[in-house]
Amino acid sequence: MDKVSSIFDLENLARERLPQVIFDYIHGGAEQQITLQRNLDDLRALALRQHDLRDVSNPQLSVTMVGETARIPLAIGPTGLAGLTWANGECEAACAAADFGVPYCLSTMSTSSIEDVAAASPKPFWFQLYLMKERKVNESLIRRAHEAGCSALVLTLDLHVQGKRWADAKNGLSVPPRLTLHNSLDMATHPRWLVSMLKSKRRTFGNLQGEVPHAGDVAALSEWIEQQFDPRFDLDTVKWVRQRWDRKLILKGIMHEDDARQAIDIGADAIIVSNHGGRQLDGAPSSIAVLPAIADAVGARLEVLFDGGIRTGADIIKAIGRGAHACLSGRACLYGLAANGREGVRCALDLFEQELTDCMALTGITSLRTIAPGTVTAQPRL
Repeated sequence: MDKVSSIFDLENLARERLPQVIFDYIHGGAEQQITLQRNLDDLRALALRQHDLRDVSNPQLSVTMVGETARIPLAIGPTGLAGLTWANGECEAACAAADFGVPYCLSTMSTSSIEDVAAASPKPFWFQLYLMKERKVNESLIRRAHEAGCSALVLTLDLHVQGKRWADAKNGLSVPPRLTLHNSLDMATHPRWLVSMLKSKRRTFGNLQGEVPHAGDVAALSEWIEQQFDPRFDLDTVKWVRQRWDRKLILKGIMHEDDARQAIDIGADAIIVSNHGGRQLDGAPSSIAVLPAIADAVGARLEVLFDGGIRTGADIIKAIGRGAHACLSGRACLYGLAANGREGVRCALDLFEQELTDCMALTGITSLRTIAPGTVTAQPRL
């Protein structure tokens, strides 16, 4: 893509192309957005120690993520309603990930369904599961993911209640967006987005159509979803999922060492250190702040993946240097999708790869598996 040199350029293009109600949804966090900002600030505060006089002509960027080869140590993280940023957005993003060679994770709250993405993508993908109070819906989603050939199930742990996102409430976000006077005028000034939405196969939660009575009634469906988040979610709930899923199980939302140790006991294959991108508990520490302690607590007994604030290749090195095996990024690739569909997602992945290669060369790293202690350090106070 011309004139795009960073993820931040893609973010700006997404802001220009999308109506405010949609951009604020993908860009924002909970309440005062303290946790969202901490994710970014704490990654930036880490320093990378330069190390020269080394042959860095053959950097090794590829890793395995829960048994799958990834061209770079990054998966596209699950993001709800990606299909509101680009027609059939989840299918486009999954194809971009497959073409590039990294895992793609589909959200329960996607617009494209599991089956839509399976039909579009040339490679298996991961499915992220939000557990509902109605077990029959959960069982159906797990079965459908299995039948679609999903290689891993990513179980989100941190949705006992939904975080309050003030901007969404103010903007009147619904699925599809509620047509207030402000929204209508805003959408009318974004004709490229408006016309592109006519190409969408679906305009609501694709995975829940057929699972929920009156799913065709958007208002009724949205009300049903609000009532389904389960405050009883606990260790036994995860065990229930483990019994019904015989492939790779990844637990997303680990922010405490005790939860990480329990993940080992349950039989999880990997965990994702994540605070939901700052969209749930506002005031929580950043993901990068708690990563080292969690990585130390589990050692090599399962893979520790990282999510929260990844915007550059250097961020990936920082996370791996602090104990992660690999990373996920949701917003960065979503900005690419919103900016230019499949090509925009590919652009985001290309940027990560080039920045990762450059940063490895300048820090004297030839393999991400052997980052020397002290390469990633806390920024000294002056």
